[in-house]
Amino acid sequence: MNILLISPPTPATFWSFKHVLRFVSKRAAFPPLGLLTVAATLPDDWHLKLVDMNVRRLTDRDLQWADYVMLSAMIVHKESIAGIVDRCHSFGKPVIAGGPLFTTGHEAFPDIDHLVLGEAEELMPQLVEDMRCGTLRRMYAATRRPEITQVPIPRWDLINLRHYVTMSVQYSRGCPFDCEFCDIVVMNGHVPRTKTPAQLVAELEQLRVRGWRDMVFIVDDNFIGNKKQAILLLQELIRWRQRTGTRMGFLTEASTNLADDPELCELMVQAGFKKVFVGLETPSTESLQECGKLQNCRRDLAESVVILQRAGLDVMGGFIVGFDNDPVDIFKRQFDFIQRSGVVTAMVGLLTALPETRLYRRLQQEGRLETESTGNNTQAELNFRPVLGREFLLNGYRDLMKKLYEPRNYYQRICTFLQHKRPGVSRGRLSWSDIQAFLKSLWLLGVWHRGRLAYWRLCLTILVRRPRQFHHALELAIIGYHFRRVSQLL
Repeated sequence: MNILLISPPTPATFWSFKHVLRFVSKRAAFPPLGLLTVAATLPDDWHLKLVDMNVRRLTDRDLQWADYVMLSAMIVHKESIAGIVDRCHSFGKPVIAGGPLFTTGHEAFPDIDHLVLGEAEELMPQLVEDMRCGTLRRMYAATRRPEITQVPIPRWDLINLRHYVTMSVQYSRGCPFDCEFCDIVVMNGHVPRTKTPAQLVAELEQLRVRGWRDMVFIVDDNFIGNKKQAILLLQELIRWRQRTGTRMGFLTEASTNLADDPELCELMVQAGFKKVFVGLETPSTESLQECGKLQNCRRDLAESVVILQRAGLDVMGGFIVGFDNDPVDIFKRQFDFIQRSGVVTAMVGLLTALPETRLYRRLQQEGRLETESTGNNTQAELNFRPVLGREFLLNGYRDLMKKLYEPRNYYQRICTFLQHKRPGVSRGRLSWSDIQAFLKSLWLLGVWHRGRLAYWRLCLTILVRRPRQFHHALELAIIGYHFRRVSQLL
């Protein structure tokens, strides 16, 4: 049987990094991990082909070849789904769709032939049998959250690793917290489930054997949701790195209470972690209480950021504006906090009500919900009626984003972060693609684009004061170009 797996094109969002891919001669930021994992659950004697539409076009020849099409998508892919499904149907190919978009919003896709809702591991045997027999049902819905210790190693052979900036693996699912706006607990629950350390190391070893030497995104909802298991994994990663000599680095997502455990931070750095995304959300305590982000209330958030930076971790921060309890000066407070703490990569989004979240249900009950979310929280749009007023929020958000990623302010954050960062923590090997990116940045950022004077000021400052961190500073400068482009298009 011929199975075509399709990953839809991702629009130019904050995390797509589309505007800087040319610097490093890559086609996409991350591979479609969900589809690669699903592919590993299919029979060995089936013929599989994966088309990542962020890497190449979906051709008629691809569709003619297939017996079935398997499509996986997130909410941000919603606009492209109809066109893909229409093309499949024009060739008479049945579509089996799964992923977050369909799990929480399948009612919007009556034209899709078959739907897989929820975590698919325990559904796959029946799905495969029905595909063999030609007796597929319209809907397959997971009734419980499976253990993930039996999840197979993703089918890395279905993609060309060289097309991607960063690889992705998953160690755990679920988060113990209950933020009102977050759909993680809707899809993956409150109780973190983990793979075994040996299981994840086996996945990484496959990547290493295939020649991967760069960054790997551990895509967990909250890497430290189960601290005991996280520590066991980190210890195993350290032993694996020592045994193999790999320079592979990691980034992940974690809650702010990571800053309360210096030993855990140290283990992460020893294991090769370079970056951590933290949901900081807002400097307004009232807004944190409103959304149930209680783990952020009883702490100095700026100090927590600095603690993680001093440990040797880049802190990528998530921020939200648009809470009911946001004060009228929220945009100034967000800007001041981000600049002062040196959160270089600051993803600021307007609050959005995602399907089936507690926020979605509350706003629906209050009669304030107006449209469905696009899943792209860097678009200047709201899907509910806000307390502060729509125009006030939209205009303030656009101004905040432009101000944050104006070259002078952005480069100042780089300097602030490098002042905080513990010296001597290696950024890993300097590759040929790094050298190419630097040369391209000299022209684009140092000559062609507005902000060139601030760029050269940054280069000189780092070369004089922190020459060992020059590689790191230039990497952040290049990434900032993408964020600047996104902010300019709002």
